[in-house]
Amino acid sequence: MIYTVSRAVVRSLLLLVFRVRASGGSNEPPEGPVVVCGNHRSLLDPPMIACFLKRKVKFMAKAELFNIPVFSSFIRACGAFPVNRGGMSMETMKTAINVLKEGNMLVIFPEGTRQKTGKLGEGKKGAASMALRSGARILPVAIIGPYKPFRRMRIVYGEPFDAAEAVADLPSSERGDALTAKIMTAIQDLLDRHQ
Repeated sequence: MIYTVSRAVVRSLLLLVFRVRASGGSNEPPEGPVVVCGNHRSLLDPPMIACFLKRKVKFMAKAELFNIPVFSSFIRACGAFPVNRGGMSMETMKTAINVLKEGNMLVIFPEGTRQKTGKLGEGKKGAASMALRSGARILPVAIIGPYKPFRRMRIVYGEPFDAAEAVADLPSSERGDALTAKIMTAIQDLLDRHQ
């Protein structure tokens, strides 16, 4: 209930303030584990991605945010789970894989950190590893625009693809890097075609 109401409120605000146009929503897989991979430019990226999808999404948030009374309960209800600073720990990776194995959608930003230049950064292997270990599909997403009030923004959901199938012909030692490259190429392609 909290998730549904929060999503509706945030979506209305995004539409009003940033005049967001969403496209490609029909590409959202209706069921099963999905790693939603987008470019990362702002703290507003997770709600931007989540608000225009039909299914509930899960996402990672800084562990410190879960120490704030009330707010902690709110972000948990909105699908967040804690991640410690300093990179992806084994515990975080296990939690994420379990979230996916339960059939959920998980938002991940493969760049790992926000890119202030506006250009797509280098992808890290975390998203690919989670997808391969959980049997998930990948849904690439591009967020386009300046996050300036009343300047139009776009969010484009690309064609999903099966993570394991995408690298099935490669030795297991090469699959993580190859899938990461494919994910980043898919995001860049969306940026190039829709900017």
